[in-house]
Amino acid sequence: MKLIHALQDMDSDKSLSARFRRARAARVVALIEKTFAERGQCRIADLGGEPTYWNILFDRAFLERNRVHISLFNPQPFTVEDPLFTAVVGDACDLHEHADNSFDLVHSNSVVEHVGDWVRMEAFARECRRLAPRYYVQTPYFWFPIEPHFSAPFFHWRSEQARARRLMKGPLGFSQKAPDIGAAMRDVQHARLLDKAQFRFLYPDARHVDETFIGLTKSLIAIRE
Repeated sequence: MKLIHALQDMDSDKSLSARFRRARAARVVALIEKTFAERGQCRIADLGGEPTYWNILFDRAFLERNRVHISLFNPQPFTVEDPLFTAVVGDACDLHEHADNSFDLVHSNSVVEHVGDWVRMEAFARECRRLAPRYYVQTPYFWFPIEPHFSAPFFHWRSEQARARRLMKGPLGFSQKAPDIGAAMRDVQHARLLDKAQFRFLYPDARHVDETFIGLTKSLIAIRE
């Protein structure tokens, strides 16, 4: 359990989780710098993103210097007062109202596993690839033994029915105790982790990077530069 806590401690700058986040941010910084050098700006579509992510991991002066503007796409209405961001309500699997290459960079951090079944994952990936010439997409890896959403080893390798029964017995990770089988199944199906073959199929034109921990792939990253 100490290992799981170290991996998921969001409050400590010295945690393993913080180390991974900083490494991911460095990859995004490189994409922003390339885009600004070519276009004199960097309009980012962050699918499923929140301001906190950008405020914590990125230097504000760097973002302003590279003329970054971030559109945060989420399915529910929300407000953002910071001029660095625009809040956009939309289904990231169907953003047909936005033309091809409407943005300079698409960013997605741990979202594709939450959009629904395989058909919706394919639709999400198409939008990532369509909306900008560059993209950065990250997702947890199915074969890493610790499931990040439920903070439990091997949990995601069990059947959906077994996982739902466990959630009805008590809280686990970021999920509360489920009051019934319906709620338990919604929690279970809210996160569907991908393996490498699936992820590479979704993003065939990307450079694929494995984020590793103690020699094991922890997360998958797709970058189109």
